Amino acid sequence: MATSDISRNYDVFKYYCCTICETERSVEIDADFYCKKCLKYFCRTCINSHRQHGWWSYKKYPYGKDKIRKWPLSKKMETFVLKCIIHNDEQLTRYCADHSQLCCSKCVELNHSQCSKVTPIHELTNTQPTDLQGLSVELETVLGEIKSLQISQEASVESLQKTYKEHRADMIEQMRGNVNTNLDKCGYNYVGTSGKIEQYLEDDMCRSVLSILNEFDNITLKELNEMKDEVISIKGSVTSSIHKCTSLHSDLLQLLEIVQKIGDNKELCLIASIKCKHIIQQALTLLGNSGKVFKVQGKSEHNVRITSDSNTCWIPAICALPDGQVLVADYNNNKVKLLNQQYQVVSHWDVNARSFDICLITPREVAVAVSNGIIHAVQFITVNQGKLVSGRKFQLQHECRGIGHHQGDLFVTSGQELYKYTLSGKLICRLYEDRSLKYTVYKCAVSPTGDKLYITSRDQNKLLTLARDGTLLATFTDPALEWPRGLHVTPAGQVLVCGHWPHTVLQVGWEGESKLATLATREDGVWGPRSVCYSSTTSSIIVGQCDDNILVFRVE
Repeated sequence: MATSDISRNYDVFKYYCCTICETERSVEIDADFYCKKCLKYFCRTCINSHRQHGWWSYKKYPYGKDKIRKWPLSKKMETFVLKCIIHNDEQLTRYCADHSQLCCSKCVELNHSQCSKVTPIHELTNTQPTDLQGLSVELETVLGEIKSLQISQEASVESLQKTYKEHRADMIEQMRGNVNTNLDKCGYNYVGTSGKIEQYLEDDMCRSVLSILNEFDNITLKELNEMKDEVISIKGSVTSSIHKCTSLHSDLLQLLEIVQKIGDNKELCLIASIKCKHIIQQALTLLGNSGKVFKVQGKSEHNVRITSDSNTCWIPAICALPDGQVLVADYNNNKVKLLNQQYQVVSHWDVNARSFDICLITPREVAVAVSNGIIHAVQFITVNQGKLVSGRKFQLQHECRGIGHHQGDLFVTSGQELYKYTLSGKLICRLYEDRSLKYTVYKCAVSPTGDKLYITSRDQNKLLTLARDGTLLATFTDPALEWPRGLHVTPAGQVLVCGHWPHTVLQVGWEGESKLATLATREDGVWGPRSVCYSSTTSSIIVGQCDDNILVFRVE
């Protein structure tokens, strides 16, 4: 594939340093040659003194950059594979099957100490498949697509800037034309006039020119400034995406080079394989359908009430598992219920407080936000052979209204604050706060790449988009978003949110600034929606309400 050949640039070469410069001069100089006989790398200067094998050996054995595929795996490349992406000074030594994550010793201590399946990597080398050849092909394909996306986005920025400049030039030219027309008209009227009339014409000319200039200042200039602001905003968003493309392209390129050189080192093979899949998933998310608008193809209703329920079901949270099963929180009956792929209740777990929200931790484990006047906690539940099994739990010092998870970080809302915890319950920090009303930080969700956090501000009728550090990036309001409650981000990055009083389910752009579609309304049976979730297994959007029935919209 042409893309990978063209892309073998400095990003790859920097992992090869001249052996002579590094060992004898303690400096890192990029290598330009590798000698397979003496197993050393050389820069352009040091290769000239490489004569110990004779001229014939010198001509025969060193490989230049044009044959970099034949260079072996360097120590720096091996370090890149083994390095923990969270704790850069630590090496990866274990794998947590509960979270499908590679871990270093610090990761295990901070986030996986209570996980049941944390295994040393060397014990998995004979049981975990590592199709490096297949990964190499997939990496090549994704590399080309990422590069194409980057080129397309860069072209979009250039086109946007060009359009703005052309429009500005046209507006200025139009203003000049209007001024010149008035000057010519007044000049023509000067002929054969007396002094008083001439003075009147001059004053009239000044008034006309001033009128044109004022109109330009008040209308055209305002229009240009608004357009400029929009260009800057769009450019910033696209530039951010371009940076992600560049970063992912670099990571993919390095991993591709490594995968093709690892050889028989089973531990490196396994770690590289898992890292590749993670990076590929990020790339596919970026390439994917975050801007694709869902189209509803059909609707069905499913009763989730069971005989032990004493009240009408209120469903404030829904969580779809990768195998197609669905978990629903029933606030009014203090239960969490497990539904099979036909949306029938097959198991339930009784909660000792109100269950407000659910988020996916692993393919078979969820975290439930529970709260009442006394208890505020996060309860972990595992799905095991069609049954719900309660696991660990940690208490909170604040209300627990919403919950989200991304790679070991747990995000919890209290109604007025957004907090970040570890999976073991350690408070990391408070990311965001708004105490102006009772429920300004209600539900939360995380983008697939973890770079954005979404919050529903129920009492302010807003959807907020935050950076991972809590910085406010965007605020979205719409008449169809009054009292927003349910919130969900799909694996591809599509944002779904419910308007409780307008009885709507909306799709909002991933940047959190615009409505892409109204997917369902009161006419479709939506009434006071409290939760929404997308199941990629069944291609369905599931909506929970203050009702015994959940709504399932089949989409494409």
